[in-house]
Amino acid sequence: MIVTLGLAATLAVGCGADDDQTAAPAPAVPSSSPAPAPSAPAPSAPAPSSPAASVEPTRPAPATDGKLRRGDKGAEVVALQQRLTELGYWNGKPDGSFGLLTQQAVYALQKAAGLGRDGVVGPKTRKALETGVRPEARSDSGYQVEIDRKRQLLLLVDDGRVTQIFNTSTGSYERYEQDGRTYLADTPAGRFRVSRQIDGWRDAPLGLLWRPKYFNGGIAVHGAHSVPPYAASHGCARLSVPAMNWIWNNDRMPIGTRVRVY
Repeated sequence: MIVTLGLAATLAVGCGADDDQTAAPAPAVPSSSPAPAPSAPAPSAPAPSSPAASVEPTRPAPATDGKLRRGDKGAEVVALQQRLTELGYWNGKPDGSFGLLTQQAVYALQKAAGLGRDGVVGPKTRKALETGVRPEARSDSGYQVEIDRKRQLLLLVDDGRVTQIFNTSTGSYERYEQDGRTYLADTPAGRFRVSRQIDGWRDAPLGLLWRPKYFNGGIAVHGAHSVPPYAASHGCARLSVPAMNWIWNNDRMPIGTRVRVY
């Protein structure tokens, strides 16, 4: 969609031009099979070797502040993970280690509760856990994916009931230059359907996309090494690599799935 005309046009194109399908696809994996280990096509962006892989630094927890944060381990972390899962905040299997997936789930909870998004479980976040804060769906029938741009949440919704909640990062709405043209990093609102997918890394013009599910031209839900708790993408909706693997392995976004962005 052209905003200005002249020597450079301002466009919203998402993660890359829709006709560029450069990829390093893996063979299709049935929903019952384990996900292939991510294998990046270039040494500069290696695939994560485990769910803990992330560009975000690990911070050790002070021993006396009563908070839980990335790097903590033990029974309290297991209880946190179990409560997050109970409320629908996807964080893998409880293992007693506060890693990437637990941090992503805490981000999502804090977003739903309108709290500061620091990924640390302090008094306010504990209260949100205790009171059972959950986002509400906008749709009321059928299965679909909802992307809430204001709160930066991706929801799986079945007949109006939110079944899974993910931290996501959508378009930053900033302008950027590529090939002499100006583009807008936007994730447009609307109702769409998943139209194509790539099972593997896609080497897109703006970066690597893990197992993308395209729903609006070049805009997709895809896995990424970094999923901050704020809008930072070129237009796609980022999820953690393990979260994207779970969606593929459980067939939660097959071709034709409705996607609602608001």
